[in-house]
Amino acid sequence: MLRQLHSLAGLLSALLVVLLGITGALLSIDPALDRLGTSQPVGVSVAELADRVVRHYPSAEQIQRTPSGSLIVYFSTPSGAAVDRVDAASGKAIAHYVPSVFSRWVKKLHRSLLLDTPGRVVSGITALAMLVLCVSGTCLLIKRVGGWRQVIRPLHGSRSQRWHAAVGRVALAGLLMSALTGIYMSAATFGLISDGMKAEPDFPASTSGGPPAPVSAMPALMAADLADLRELVFPIAGDRSAVYTLRTVQGDAYVDQSTGAALSYRAHSGVREAYELVYQLHTGEGLWWLGLMLGLCALGAPWLAVTGMTVWWQRQRAKPRIPANGAAQSAETVILVGSENNSTWGFARVLHDGLRKAGQQVHTAPMNQLSSRYNAARNLFLLTATYGDGDAPASARQFLALLARVPSNRAAGYAVLGFGDRQFPKFCQFAKDVDAALLAHGWRRALDLTSIDRQSTQEFAQWGGRVGKHLGIELRLEHAPAHPRTFSLWLRERVDYGREEREPTVVLRFTVAPAHASAQLLERFFRRHRMPRFDAGDLAGIIAPGSPMPRFYSLASGARDGILEICVRKQPGGLCSSYLHGLRPGDCIEAFIQPNPHFRPASGKAPVILIGAGTGIGPLAGFIRNNAGKHPMYLYWGGRDPESDFLYEPELRDYLADRRLTQLHTAFSRVANGKRVQNRLMDDADNMRALINNGGQILVCGSSAMAASVRQALDDLLAPLQMSVQQLKASGRYREDVF
Repeated sequence: MLRQLHSLAGLLSALLVVLLGITGALLSIDPALDRLGTSQPVGVSVAELADRVVRHYPSAEQIQRTPSGSLIVYFSTPSGAAVDRVDAASGKAIAHYVPSVFSRWVKKLHRSLLLDTPGRVVSGITALAMLVLCVSGTCLLIKRVGGWRQVIRPLHGSRSQRWHAAVGRVALAGLLMSALTGIYMSAATFGLISDGMKAEPDFPASTSGGPPAPVSAMPALMAADLADLRELVFPIAGDRSAVYTLRTVQGDAYVDQSTGAALSYRAHSGVREAYELVYQLHTGEGLWWLGLMLGLCALGAPWLAVTGMTVWWQRQRAKPRIPANGAAQSAETVILVGSENNSTWGFARVLHDGLRKAGQQVHTAPMNQLSSRYNAARNLFLLTATYGDGDAPASARQFLALLARVPSNRAAGYAVLGFGDRQFPKFCQFAKDVDAALLAHGWRRALDLTSIDRQSTQEFAQWGGRVGKHLGIELRLEHAPAHPRTFSLWLRERVDYGREEREPTVVLRFTVAPAHASAQLLERFFRRHRMPRFDAGDLAGIIAPGSPMPRFYSLASGARDGILEICVRKQPGGLCSSYLHGLRPGDCIEAFIQPNPHFRPASGKAPVILIGAGTGIGPLAGFIRNNAGKHPMYLYWGGRDPESDFLYEPELRDYLADRRLTQLHTAFSRVANGKRVQNRLMDDADNMRALINNGGQILVCGSSAMAASVRQALDDLLAPLQMSVQQLKASGRYREDVF
């Protein structure tokens, strides 16, 4: 519901929000420009200022002080009325005052869309829509990242989703303030609330009628500070009954031109002060620095509108379209899907098609449509993502409530497949809740719960193999989601390790230009084909010839290094790893980048503990390589045999020498008294506890089995500190990239 509200408000008001954002940003510059070149004398009274002005403008009729401090004098000349901007320190003219026609036009466009009263109504409604967008967007962001404590963590999703959320959380405060103050001012414009502007002092019934006294000697004007002045209107020349009109921040008064006494005075009400504060917060007038900040935030509105529309369109395109969907009553297999952004439906569609090709009648529907009509069902598959901090995704929010009312079907065996991200503390939590709830309500579990990390197509295919074995059919699940545009890479260099081993390892370094290109050709090529942006820890997606699915490899380099570097172990029967091991310098491949922003060392001087085994050293070596600030970094790495596969040994020795790497701890399993990396951690438990107690962050890269052993070892050594891996994860100090 919250997402639908956010999308609907955004779609209906997108163009108007963009217009108000751009015009608001333009208007935010005016207070800063007004402030430039404006002197701000301290301790000057209104009487002193008026005296200075009158010396140079004997026919002065009015002095206005803008919220930014500029002084504007209205005076008469033989040829008519004139207006000058004057210097507060001397009263002399700075320049003729000519209001900007463009600024007035932009202000009118911003306030009323050039349509007067109807336009003001539309602007007010747009401000209300912006408030809805800000509040709903904040709630969605908090749910998406798993709680408000995680709001500043790196964001996931498509590029448009990441940019939309990243700009949103930066611009949110300014946009929220602009929306709230805009709504208040619109309500005051139409009389829905009072602005307090009508409360003026009573005009004096009589004056002293004496001759005009020098303006510099008037007590009421001498008591008023220039910094509080808004307007001083001079009495009509020759009319002894006329008075000065003094308007200040605190209130308004009429002043006798002969005695200089305040004949009547009315302080501003709290309502008026509130309105003027709101006006100041909305426009930045008098707070030029706030105006510029609000203007920068307002510039986020067009960006949010464009990225929001893009995300909405991507979601519409990804909406489920299940061809040949069988009837719920007659289907022997039912697939229920829980998805937030529709990506899980792609996997469900592949499962649906695979089972149909195997001769089964299949019905696929959202989990929110669970019913008691599955009379013929013998298999129930539930594919669900987890949203935010362990919550149900949009298409499954009613599932648990429905489950309590739907009788269990003992004839149907169920299997739950969860999709999630291991970096979140409650990885696949909703899938776990679904599995437990089904079991508790008497349903029969056919396959154990399986969790898939970051929509791994390889893990999905492996799960499909288990499903096929259970059903006694051949089932190949090859899901090929849409990927970013690929770019060409040429292998520049390869470094081989463990050639004699059954599973050798190779470090491959690619460039975007052919290794054999001449300097002139290379220059032309780089102008046309620049290296895309990426950092160590991001993923390179590579599709081997003959394979429909990409294989992802963690990057050991960043784009600024001028190379794309991966570390690959040859897997028995591995199509992509065999393909990459067969490459020779000069060979070309196609690849794409999948950002992995959560797997990064945190900024700052706190120690970073890098833990890995095998090819998991790749991104860790990249982090060390880019440690230009030489912050404390500690590497714990496990290999097989130092004589054959001590990966990155020369580089690591260099990093130790130049202090980019503080300490190196290795563990080799295929030597006498061999150890694994988790054993090395326990051997160095005191040092580990000290580093973690000092704010240390842990990054782990390698196989899932290794990562599980590392988590257990860390929990054991952290126990004396009353800490755990789960607590470190929750605070963003423990991150994994496992496979």
